[in-house]
Amino acid sequence: MVLAAVVATRWFDERRGLVLGALSAANATGQLVFLPMLANLVERRGWRSATLVVSAASVVVFLLVLTLMRDRPADVGLLRYGQRAPDRGSANARPLAPLAALSLAVRSPAFWVLAGTFFVCGASTNGLIGTHLIAACHDYGIPAVRSAELLAVMGLFDILGTTASGWLTDRYSSRHLLFAYYTLRGLSLLFLPYTLSNGASGLGWFAIFYGLDWIATVPPTVALARQAFGAEKTGLVFGWIMASHQIGAALAASVAGVIRTSEGSYDRAFILAGSLCLVTAIGVLFAGRGNKTGLVPQPG
Repeated sequence: MVLAAVVATRWFDERRGLVLGALSAANATGQLVFLPMLANLVERRGWRSATLVVSAASVVVFLLVLTLMRDRPADVGLLRYGQRAPDRGSANARPLAPLAALSLAVRSPAFWVLAGTFFVCGASTNGLIGTHLIAACHDYGIPAVRSAELLAVMGLFDILGTTASGWLTDRYSSRHLLFAYYTLRGLSLLFLPYTLSNGASGLGWFAIFYGLDWIATVPPTVALARQAFGAEKTGLVFGWIMASHQIGAALAASVAGVIRTSEGSYDRAFILAGSLCLVTAIGVLFAGRGNKTGLVPQPG
């Protein structure tokens, strides 16, 4: 997703949100669509075969990127999509080192707001649902392959949801979009224990709904980061924001496992995550009021 943010920022002036939505959707959808195939492969031939398939695919992608992609439009004599005139003086600008970018970012309230929201995003997606949904389904007698198919459904609908989020980000307030996304995600997690108790049929609707919202948060979050830190710093700053996402995912995966071990159910983990999403929704809505956080356009 960090690469998607860099590509969208460097190569597009117009339709940036839509491009970012499509690239982000492809990233998450690729992970989820391949889960049923890998689950079947593990069942038939063991985990080593699945690892070899993933490794081979990664090598192919690496070679394609190395030979075909360029860093900037100027490298091939082009302007950014929608750019009217060449940049003046930016070609020789040296990018910040990663630690220098972090040192700059932590002094801004906008960074902490965005890192906090993305911490919750990672906790409620990769950390909780991506890691524990299959196990939670197993607790209710739903087969592992069927559970993996539910994650694949989320991936398919993620294409629509995240691409639409990019389109909306080009047109509407990013703060209001994040408020809507985290509110809907929180409500769906609060109802998930009830949905699980009613069997696999209701989970299909959950997979569709949650898939639409899986990483719809990425385009408005990147838009707010660009607004607060500028185009050239967006990639590095968003990289650190993404690190917060991964920390949240790791923590949620661990905490949910502890809850399941101690209580014999994931219900409390789902309720905690849903409540956290609702708090985040309210927080991001009110954090942008005034100009102190950097989440709204600054004067001058």
